[in-house]
Amino acid sequence: MCQMQNGEHSPEDIYRFRLLVEERLAGLVPPPDQAPAALHQSMRHSLLAPGKRVRALLVILAAKHFGGSEEQALSSACAVEMVHAASLILDDLPAMDNATLRRGLPANHRVFGEATAILAAIALMNRAFGVIAEDAGLSGPARVRLVDILSRAIGSEGLVAGQEADLKWTPIAATRKDVELVHTRKTAALFSASTEMGAVAAGSYGGEAQRMRDFGTRLGLAFQVLDDLIDVLAARERAGKDVGQDAGKPSMVLTVGLEEAQREARWHIDGATALVAHDNGAPGVLGDFALSLMTNLQNSVNSHGIGTLAR
Repeated sequence: MCQMQNGEHSPEDIYRFRLLVEERLAGLVPPPDQAPAALHQSMRHSLLAPGKRVRALLVILAAKHFGGSEEQALSSACAVEMVHAASLILDDLPAMDNATLRRGLPANHRVFGEATAILAAIALMNRAFGVIAEDAGLSGPARVRLVDILSRAIGSEGLVAGQEADLKWTPIAATRKDVELVHTRKTAALFSASTEMGAVAAGSYGGEAQRMRDFGTRLGLAFQVLDDLIDVLAARERAGKDVGQDAGKPSMVLTVGLEEAQREARWHIDGATALVAHDNGAPGVLGDFALSLMTNLQNSVNSHGIGTLAR
């Protein structure tokens, strides 16, 4: 069983990990001129659009947390990014959220049409499982486990369930628990899968993988609360996507109010970092990354927004 790594990673390391993911992703899907060209261009439009690669970095950092290498985690990191890109394509469709902007670019269906966008999403999800399956650097049991984790995160108890609940949401009499259930599936499921996959890629199973799963869930829930705040408060250009979309949608901000939502985010962040802190109380690389992520999200909110998260 791998031992937890006590070393830290600099911002330069994080940047290097992100570049590794970007470079690998570009080579994992067909080139834009390969037939059918429109389909492959559609896949690349969403997959390679400028993004923070948060989920991919979580896979790598979770693996490093247990003494693994970025090479062990890279295929899983890319697979998670493919699933995330596919989910964004589908979320933006007119039948779903009907969004026009994503990651600062026109939504996929606005460029390539709805039919090609749907096919690109299907192709990306299928390719994600192939990327894991063909990684000869991982053991057979590890690959099976990784595929199982990712498939569960996507399916009818994960992303798909979350999107269905989001579409059928009835805000009247909704409670904090109702909102959190949707967010656990729609957002936190892939965060949780990312951190658990990182542990498994590094050879850590059992209780260690469970702890990573719990860490990812708490971080994903905090992320979604802050995303709700951005939707309410941020300018469209700063958010990089359509804002003001949460009316009639599951939103902690709309359900419990701004201040209580801030406290909810803070509670989840504190819970997440406690799960990965070293024995001396230091947050470690995963805790530092979680705190940095939350800070960056706060900076996406305009100057009359939430400021520092309430405790």
